[in-house]
Amino acid sequence: MTPCLRFLLNDREIRLSDVGTSDTLLDHLRIDRRLTGTKEGCAEGDCGACTVLLGQLTDQGLIYEPINACIRFLASCHGCHIVTVEHLKGPDGGLHPVQKAMVEHHGSQCGFCTPGIVMSLYGLWMSNPQAGVTEIETALQGNLCRCTGYEPIIKAALAAGREGGQAMDALAVEREAVAARLRAMQGERVELSRGGERAIIPADVDDLAAVLEENPKATIVAGSTDVGLWVTKFLRDISPAVFIGHLMKEISVAEGEIRLGAGVTYSEAGPVIRQHLPQAYDYILRIGGWQVRNMGTIGANIANGSPIGDTPPLLIALGARIVLRKGAARREVALQDFFIEYGKQDRAPGEFVETVIIPIRSDARVAAYKVSKRRDSDITAVAAGFCVTVENGIITDARVAFGGMAGTPKRAAGAEAALAGQPFAAAAFEAAAKAVADDFQPLSDWRASADYRRAVASNLFRRFWLEQSEPGLPVRLKHAVGE
Repeated sequence: MTPCLRFLLNDREIRLSDVGTSDTLLDHLRIDRRLTGTKEGCAEGDCGACTVLLGQLTDQGLIYEPINACIRFLASCHGCHIVTVEHLKGPDGGLHPVQKAMVEHHGSQCGFCTPGIVMSLYGLWMSNPQAGVTEIETALQGNLCRCTGYEPIIKAALAAGREGGQAMDALAVEREAVAARLRAMQGERVELSRGGERAIIPADVDDLAAVLEENPKATIVAGSTDVGLWVTKFLRDISPAVFIGHLMKEISVAEGEIRLGAGVTYSEAGPVIRQHLPQAYDYILRIGGWQVRNMGTIGANIANGSPIGDTPPLLIALGARIVLRKGAARREVALQDFFIEYGKQDRAPGEFVETVIIPIRSDARVAAYKVSKRRDSDITAVAAGFCVTVENGIITDARVAFGGMAGTPKRAAGAEAALAGQPFAAAAFEAAAKAVADDFQPLSDWRASADYRRAVASNLFRRFWLEQSEPGLPVRLKHAVGE
């Protein structure tokens, strides 16, 4: 056990012992280090002005990804490499190719958003040198620009890719040396304190189990895309806090199932989802922006029990299960049974989600939908997961789950009954669209009214039918009867 937080910041090692649970990486950069190129805008991970690169050791080596510094807790940076815009430079010491392209293509006006945009494009420039427009737009989902619009920024990104130079970039040249320095920081539990606050970083999963048995009421912090807002927006005290974003990263596929460690982020899960559940890949890209997907974890999205969590509706429809662990004891629970009521899950004090098990339903028609006010980087009004099995033209099994329609994510039992045993035809889905109104009593809030949610839930059955009956055709809503 050590009382020292260690990480690399640009080209120097940082060692800290006086660290509280609520200290954010952004405050440390701007206030303590005077690295003011990283901006503070929304303080909730939406605008991207605070974007920095986070380097972490993985099974694939040292990987750098853009993250939001405003909701990243300082304690969770242990054993990582933080790279800010001040560290960028070209081989000649001048502008980096990404910065140069932004200037030449007039991608900046007021300049407030520019450092964050540069850092997102820098991460893309390194990981996907030949990125096209779609990949660039996806990389910029979490960066807000109100001045130039995105056209000159996209042109700058394309030009930077053509410019090349990745092999000579400092993060490529120094990668092995940086990885060795990061490995030397790992292996021990870290316990930090300041002003009565306690932050604990377990050494491994077994240590996490021991920590939570000792501190059963501790706040568990994974990607902090939710807990970060508890602090920045609501000023909540989360001490003692246990930081687990570096743990439970295992991904495996065997016997028709995907097994994800609870600490696997959306971005880390993306490739295996794309390969084995391609119908859901676009849905994953609707969760937050790139920075959020690089931090948020599948396990935490489940464990916090939010009724508008993005992944549970799809996972429930697929028949997913979770493994809960307390000490050395483990138990397996069907995900649909984990959510009991609003704010209450089947999880005892000191128990944590360790693994998420997702059946690969190659025999079924699968779809996932998210409805929100903005297409990208927005909170969900209604989410739905569909898993429908058809044999010889008859629906033999239908699992449909919704989020945003009740106090928990849950299945639409009446709508499922309307589908089961019926011919795979428009009439069955029209019946289900009507039946779903009796399955839920949604609330009205600032995201959507109850009536709107009911209408959306019904229309998603119609959308699913249109997509499945005419594959490859775009779905077009009818403006009038008979049109």
